[in-house]
Amino acid sequence: MIKGVIFDFNGTLFWDSQLHIDAWKDYSAKIRAVPFTEEEMLQHMFGRTNADIIEYATGKKPSKELLEKIASEKEAYYRDMCLKRPDEFHLAPCAVEFLDYLKANQIPMTIATMSEWCNVEFYIKEFNLAKWFDLEKIVYSDGSMSGKPAPDIYLRAAKNLGLHPKDCLVVEDALSGIKSAQDAGIGNIIAIASREPIDFYKNLDCLSQIITDFNQIDKSLFKIKNNIF
Repeated sequence: MIKGVIFDFNGTLFWDSQLHIDAWKDYSAKIRAVPFTEEEMLQHMFGRTNADIIEYATGKKPSKELLEKIASEKEAYYRDMCLKRPDEFHLAPCAVEFLDYLKANQIPMTIATMSEWCNVEFYIKEFNLAKWFDLEKIVYSDGSMSGKPAPDIYLRAAKNLGLHPKDCLVVEDALSGIKSAQDAGIGNIIAIASREPIDFYKNLDCLSQIITDFNQIDKSLFKIKNNIF
C-alpha cells in the first residue's frame, strides 16, 4: 500500500509544457542563434535544471554569472507569460480534487521539481499550494543535487516525507523524471500524459498506471478507512 505521494510539478500538477517550450525557444535562439527543436526539448529540457539546459545549448559549462543571467531572464519571461495566458494558468484536470482527497485522508504528500525557488515561490502564491503541502518539505533545484534523471530529487523527497522510497507513489510526465523515480526505488510510478499521447509511455515496464487526469488514479493503492473520492 502507498503511504505517501510525490508529485513532479511542471507538466504534472501544472501543465505548462508549452509555456516552457515557448520561453526556451526564445532564449535558446539568443544563446546559440538557432531555437531548440521539438526533439531537443524532449531529450534535453523537460525535467532538467537550467544549468543542464544552458550547458547543452552552449556546448560548455556556463560560468556562474552567465547561468544566473540567462536563467533569471528566461524564468521572468516565463512567469510573465503564465500571467498573460489565464486559460493555461491553472492546475491540471482533477488535480484540486485529488489533492483534497489526499489531505482529507491524511496521506503525506510533497512536490519534487527541478524548478528553481523563484518559480516555486510563484507557484505557491498563485496556486495557494500551502493549502495542501508543507512548504518546508517541497524539493526544488537549489544547486545541491543533480538534476533528473539522477535519482537524487526523489530520494530527498521520500526522506522529507519520512518514508522509504518503495512506499511512495510518484506522478511524472517526463522520461527523465520517470527514470529518476525508478532509480530512486520508488514503489509505484504513474505517468500522466499531459503532452505526449498515452502510447508514448506504453513500453515503460516501470509504470503502474498511465493517466490523462488525476481522477483516474487507482484509489485502491491507498490504505484508508473510507475510500471515497
